[in-house]
Amino acid sequence: MSEDLSRIFTKMNRKYTTNRLPVHFEIEDAQKKIAEFSKEEGKSGIYRAIVYLGSVIGEISIEKMSDVSEKNAEIGYVLLEEYWSNGIMTKAVERIVKIAFDQIDIERITALVQSPNTASRRVLEKNGFILEGNMKKAVYKDGEYRDLLIYGKLK
Repeated sequence: MSEDLSRIFTKMNRKYTTNRLPVHFEIEDAQKKIAEFSKEEGKSGIYRAIVYLGSVIGEISIEKMSDVSEKNAEIGYVLLEEYWSNGIMTKAVERIVKIAFDQIDIERITALVQSPNTASRRVLEKNGFILEGNMKKAVYKDGEYRDLLIYGKLK
């Protein structure tokens, strides 16, 4: 599994991702991440590999927030580019949202999406997420400012 995670994070399209992930996500990095996931699974988060035709092609997670936002969680996901536009992520979001609402103590899930990422916006909207806000120029990536859209889904 750590080889799969290393491969996904190394090969993924970074157009809309955070800059915090290392470009070369080593197997040791993946092993640490998987250990973190295992410790928090079902308590403060839900973590899943996305498998298609027997191959791991992405990952998806919902992580509970803390303090006054403890009943809120944030969803994040990545899918290898060659599998985009096949409905795979729409199905993965549908499944993990149900699991998260059933297994962790939350009332809502938040998604933050860069405005030009229309594919991710469609995935969320197909799963009942509502556009709740627009943070103007909240992201600076690849030499340009982008709005950050706030989507939410209640239990």
